[in-house]
Amino acid sequence: MATASPSSALPRRPALTNVDHDPGAAWRHVDWILVVAVAAIAGVGALMIFSATKGRRGADTVDPFFLERQGLYVVIGLGVMAFTAAIDYRRLRELAPFIYASMLFLLFAVLTPLGSNRRGAQAWFTLPSGFQLQPSEFAKLGVIIMLASYCGVSTSSGELLPMGPRRIAKALALAIVPLVLILLQPDLGTALVFGAVTVAVLSVSGTQGRYLLLLAVLVVGISAGVLRSGVLQDYQKDRLTTFLDPTRATDKAGFNLNQSKIAIGSGGLVGKGIFEGTQTKLRYVPEQHTDFIFSVVGEETGLLGSSLLLALFGVVMWRTWRAAVMANDSVGTLMCVGVLAMLCFQVFENVGMTMGIMPITGITLPFVSFGGSSTLACFGAVGLVLNVHMRRFS
Repeated sequence: MATASPSSALPRRPALTNVDHDPGAAWRHVDWILVVAVAAIAGVGALMIFSATKGRRGADTVDPFFLERQGLYVVIGLGVMAFTAAIDYRRLRELAPFIYASMLFLLFAVLTPLGSNRRGAQAWFTLPSGFQLQPSEFAKLGVIIMLASYCGVSTSSGELLPMGPRRIAKALALAIVPLVLILLQPDLGTALVFGAVTVAVLSVSGTQGRYLLLLAVLVVGISAGVLRSGVLQDYQKDRLTTFLDPTRATDKAGFNLNQSKIAIGSGGLVGKGIFEGTQTKLRYVPEQHTDFIFSVVGEETGLLGSSLLLALFGVVMWRTWRAAVMANDSVGTLMCVGVLAMLCFQVFENVGMTMGIMPITGITLPFVSFGGSSTLACFGAVGLVLNVHMRRFS
């Protein structure tokens, strides 16, 4: 029987009550702090989206389209969160191969004529009534579930199986296959999220430092290779490298970044007020309701409002980490760690790119940026965390 070193064993919380025979018992352990924090962030996002888009048809008109559409996404997202939390994550572990295969099928199908091309990326399915589905957003959840299910295998004594070279290679293969399909779209930003999730899950599952270092080198090498190859168009390369030389105001990417920094800086301590941002109302910042939504937050609510939003994200990260530590088994821990890595990376990258300290990758700000697929995927990810937390005693 395989054994693992004591350091690789994750401490488990003893069962305090038996909920196996009471299906409703798990719902008595919902983490309401996490739910309220996520709802508050989504509320801020809806308000900022409305501010960024309400005058798109003219200065004297109010266009509620984006607010109504985002409100619909949030309502559906809450349903997705509840649904994801309702299915025992140990059942999801059994379904992991099916979920993973379905994810690969969608990622492949979107590259065919069935998919739609927007802004140089073949990444969406066009649905009736103008809705669009982006499979790569949901693929993040598929990879988290699959990696956690594979890396979380334990011995009969409850210790994680050692992550030797062979198991690491298999885990990397599980992540690389969908990553390659996403790079073919191309979507380097989402691919980087996959990299962050993979490194985090492998780190917590007991992978030795030298293997993690090799993995980091591999991620950097792949990123550099993509930049040098013909996969990305010139304007996409400019977006990724502009933060290294933000003085290139004559370039479109440089202009966009500079306008974002002006918006955030002009907000000062308390901001110009909701609906009063000049950069926002004049629409100087591109994609200010999606990728650059944080520039609206910075301009209209200032340092205090921006800090409050980041503090709410901090609460979400804290509760997710708490759920990982308190999980009943290794699979639950790794699922929470994967979600934590996904959310942390997206928040850091999105906020960083609006301030010129990170490359412009098109990664959305969770629960705040406008977008159906991103919103639903983020709610689904939180549902996984609630799922694990609710069943920590069973």
